[in-house]
Amino acid sequence: MLEKLWRKFFSNPSQWWDHRFDKANVRYPDFKHKESQESLWIDGRLTPKWVEAELAALSPGTLQRSVFSWNIKLSKFVKNRQYTQALGLYQRMQTEGVLPDKLTFVRVLNACAGAADLLEGRHVHARANQSNYQEHMIVGNCLIDMYGKCGSIEDACRVFDSMQTHDTVSWSVLIRAYMRCGHGEKGLILFQQMQRENFEPDIVTFVSILNACANIEALEEGRNIHCQVIQKGYEADFFVVNCLLDMYAKSGSIEDACKVFNSMSVQNEVAWSSMIGGYLKCGQGQKALELFGVMQQEGVEPDSVTFIVVLNACASVAALEEGRRVHAEVVQRGWESEIVVDNCLIDMYVKCGSIEDACKVFNAMSRHTVISWNAMIGGYAKCGRGTSALDLFRRMQLEQARPDNVTFVAALNSCASMLSLEEGRHIHNSIMQTEYRTNLVVQNSLIDMYSKCGNMIEACRVFNSMAVHDAVCWSALIGGYVKSGEGMNALEAFRQMELECIEPDMVTFVGVLNACACIAALEEGKRVHAKVIQSGYESNIMVGNALIDMYVKCDSIDEAFTVLSRMPQHDTVSWNALIAGCVKCGQAEKALELFQQMQQNQVEADSVTFVGVLTACSSLAALDEGRCVHEQAIACGCDSDIFVANCLIDMYAKCGSIEEASNVFNGMQGRDVISWNTMIMAYAMHGLGEAALQLFAHGDVMMDKGTFVCLLTALSHAGLVDEGEYYFESICAIYCISIAVEHCSCMIDLLGRAGRLDEAENLINKMPCQPTLSVWTALLSACRVHDNLEIGERAAKQLLNLHPDNTSGYVMLSNMYAAAGKWDSKGEVEHLRTNRQAFKSQARTWIDANN
Repeated sequence: MLEKLWRKFFSNPSQWWDHRFDKANVRYPDFKHKESQESLWIDGRLTPKWVEAELAALSPGTLQRSVFSWNIKLSKFVKNRQYTQALGLYQRMQTEGVLPDKLTFVRVLNACAGAADLLEGRHVHARANQSNYQEHMIVGNCLIDMYGKCGSIEDACRVFDSMQTHDTVSWSVLIRAYMRCGHGEKGLILFQQMQRENFEPDIVTFVSILNACANIEALEEGRNIHCQVIQKGYEADFFVVNCLLDMYAKSGSIEDACKVFNSMSVQNEVAWSSMIGGYLKCGQGQKALELFGVMQQEGVEPDSVTFIVVLNACASVAALEEGRRVHAEVVQRGWESEIVVDNCLIDMYVKCGSIEDACKVFNAMSRHTVISWNAMIGGYAKCGRGTSALDLFRRMQLEQARPDNVTFVAALNSCASMLSLEEGRHIHNSIMQTEYRTNLVVQNSLIDMYSKCGNMIEACRVFNSMAVHDAVCWSALIGGYVKSGEGMNALEAFRQMELECIEPDMVTFVGVLNACACIAALEEGKRVHAKVIQSGYESNIMVGNALIDMYVKCDSIDEAFTVLSRMPQHDTVSWNALIAGCVKCGQAEKALELFQQMQQNQVEADSVTFVGVLTACSSLAALDEGRCVHEQAIACGCDSDIFVANCLIDMYAKCGSIEEASNVFNGMQGRDVISWNTMIMAYAMHGLGEAALQLFAHGDVMMDKGTFVCLLTALSHAGLVDEGEYYFESICAIYCISIAVEHCSCMIDLLGRAGRLDEAENLINKMPCQPTLSVWTALLSACRVHDNLEIGERAAKQLLNLHPDNTSGYVMLSNMYAAAGKWDSKGEVEHLRTNRQAFKSQARTWIDANN
């Protein structure tokens, strides 16, 4: 009988299960028929001798192992997190026709969850349905967990709803799925529904719901759950208490976190990491670092999570030296191979201002993730090294690393900072080949890049292609119009934004107020101001400064002062705007008073402050005050700023001290064309034409149109006609600068002072551009000095035709007629002046008694 059974076995071995390698005990058969369940033992007492030889001759794959043996191997792979191998083994099972059982599906779904392989998970789900295993609660729970870990909360909910019965595990894994997918609020709702349906939460449930509370910072709900934990007697559970600590820390209640921490019988690295992270969350980075020191003193070994939190704390307070010490400890403990730790090291060094250290970490990494690339590219962009950022972006693409939306934003920001339009276009083309072409943040960065690079046509094209607009893209568009000098278009964009019912934010208001300022649109500015108050942004210091600047540039200085008085705090920008406004409106004395108030309020002055104050001193010819300001600029280290130095030259020159002006000029480390022009004009004011000429000859920068205006003025004041004619002819012939009306005006003044009025009039007639008020005024003034009534009458006629309300023209012509004894003509001029109401306004003067 046994002989016959063995013959049956060898006639078709594929119909038998092979249990030789997974027998529970020796009594279990080596082979078992799949249908009849007949059994065979190789080492049985009655087993024929020829069987062993026949078994050895069987080709590999003829026999099939039982599902039990496959499940054992699957379990080992999953336990060792070898998810790819587990899924490969499952594919072999299907190829060899092995029917999976309940345990098979549990293990394979665990592998799909571990590998986050949603597509394979769906295939396994379909097979489980075919085998009627979805109805098993354990398989259903694994499906919910798999879908949650793969990020498909919709599929997880569908499985949950399709299950005929649920247990506590079902609810727990669905709550955890909601938490993983960023829907903590829905997780809380589900927890409440679970309790209403009389399901008792267990440790896994509490861990899941506390994690959900931590993610959404639901402090009050977390406290309520803490009470339930105590009622259930789980407060001593290691996992639950760590989750409680983490929940309080992430929800910003460091006091509650400390209570939980101090109540713990054992404080492991997880608890310490949560506490350190809690202090960091509350903005107490220094305290977090101190706690890390205490942790080490207690002899608790930090893990990778601890180092990640501590490095973030170093970054938050820019503690570079502490960060380097932590880095050394990371290397010592062997965590430098953890890619997440390396990414945090790069981020820490970037935020601490050491891009070189960040680069060393990056280059030492064996492999890079997109986060690594983003940290370095963003770091270069942040520290103003846009070229390096773009070079790294290109290297990333060459190495086949796939950029994400963060990468594209950092690269576009670099292009914007460097005004690199062509590079920005290349990146735009790359974006269009990816799914990020419709990403809102990326599209906003594109608008910002094109706007800052001055291409509003492309910026508008991107804007119009967007399906959805938010405040950020409108702000970028408005800011771009302002930068391009298109204030009216900026205001029109703001009106359109309002029509779309999109609430403006702080950046929007700053942009719109700048638009009002650039076109002096006072009424529109007041309307925007009312909107600012309505939106609650008036107390924002950036918006407040923009309001002050707008009112100043719209010549409404009183409203600017009102804005300042309402602001809860002021910074240097606030005071600078008002000081500049007072100077612009001719209130130089008030500007100096504001500077004193600024110092009394202990607000630190910067180079812009000193430029405004020195300009005020210049307009008042207040030499002693200017010297005091100069001393303060030296004390603040602002005297080396080229703009401040140029203003010092101008101030000393206008206050009558050419020696001090020259000393400032000679002491400058670097000069620009404005420095040279200002010093030449200083010599011109003091009639030192030869000195101006000598300085011009030694100029070591590219001269501009203004340089020749200053030089010709100096030569005119010194009466150096021949030199003036030479340099006037050289402007175009030698220096390749177009002759401007200002040059002609200076030359006419020079010829007029020398009494060469015919030549001056001929020059006007030959001018390449239309004569202006200054040209005819210069000629008329020269005619009055030299008593040339004939040319003077022609000059006056032209001047008054151009500007009928020009007072000086009537006065000079009237005086000329009086000097020539032509009283009737003088009367006619006075009568014409009266009819045209051309009278001077009341003037105010300011005299420094010390001068």
